[in-house]
Amino acid sequence: MRIDKFLKVSRLTKRRETAKELCDDHDVFLNGKAAKPMSEVSAGDEIRLLLGRREVVVRVLEVRPYARKEEASSMYEVLSDVVNGRVEDEPA
Repeated sequence: MRIDKFLKVSRLTKRRETAKELCDDHDVFLNGKAAKPMSEVSAGDEIRLLLGRREVVVRVLEVRPYARKEEASSMYEVLSDVVNGRVEDEPA
């Protein structure tokens, strides 16, 4: 699945266009490399998102073509969530 679609389906971004713009601005990294909107995502990949002052790192657990709101967060595991140098939520 394309990374822009994964970000939308998993609800890490609200819109696919937003995910595409983040990729175009080099604010999305897939396994340590800058991701293009068409980059393919699979289970086990690590995604780092730069959202303003916030940096979120997730590991992809599964890829689905669609997911309900309640199921979306089960598609990934949050490894870190940092805001301006402060840890927001530590993973369990």
